[in-house]
Amino acid sequence: MGDPFPFLMSDAWRLFRRAFEARVRGAGITGPQWRLLGVISRNPGLSQSAAADLIEVEPITLSRMVDRLEDAGLVARHAVAGDRRTRALFLTDKATPLVETMRDQVMAVVEDAFAGFSATERQNFIVNVEKLRANLSRRDSE
Repeated sequence: MGDPFPFLMSDAWRLFRRAFEARVRGAGITGPQWRLLGVISRNPGLSQSAAADLIEVEPITLSRMVDRLEDAGLVARHAVAGDRRTRALFLTDKATPLVETMRDQVMAVVEDAFAGFSATERQNFIVNVEKLRANLSRRDSE
C-alpha cells in the first residue's frame, strides 16, 4: 500500500520546506526565522510564548530568533499592558516587502506541489486537510 499516512505528510512538509528555503536562499534569514515572520504576519501582537508554540521551538530559542530579527529591524517587541513579563511581537515596516516576497515564493512552491492536480482535486485535497486539522485540533484541546 505504500508509506503510512503520517510519514507521507511529514515527508511532504519536509520537501515543501526544502523547496521554499532553496527559493529564498541568500536572503540572510533561516527557515525557522521565515516561519516566525509568517506567524507574526498572520497574528500581529502574538506573545513570544504563543509564537514559540506555533513554530515548535523552545521559548529561549524563540527569544534568540527574535533578538536577531529585532537587530535586523524586522521585528519589534512591545510590552503588554498589565503584564510586565509578556512581550507582543509585531513586524516592522522594513519586514513588509520581505514578507510579500516570502508569500510569493510560498505560492510558487504551492503551484509546483499541485502540478498535475485538477482544480477539483486541489480543492478536495485542501478541504480534506482542513478536516484533518480540525479533527486533530479538537483532539489536542481535550
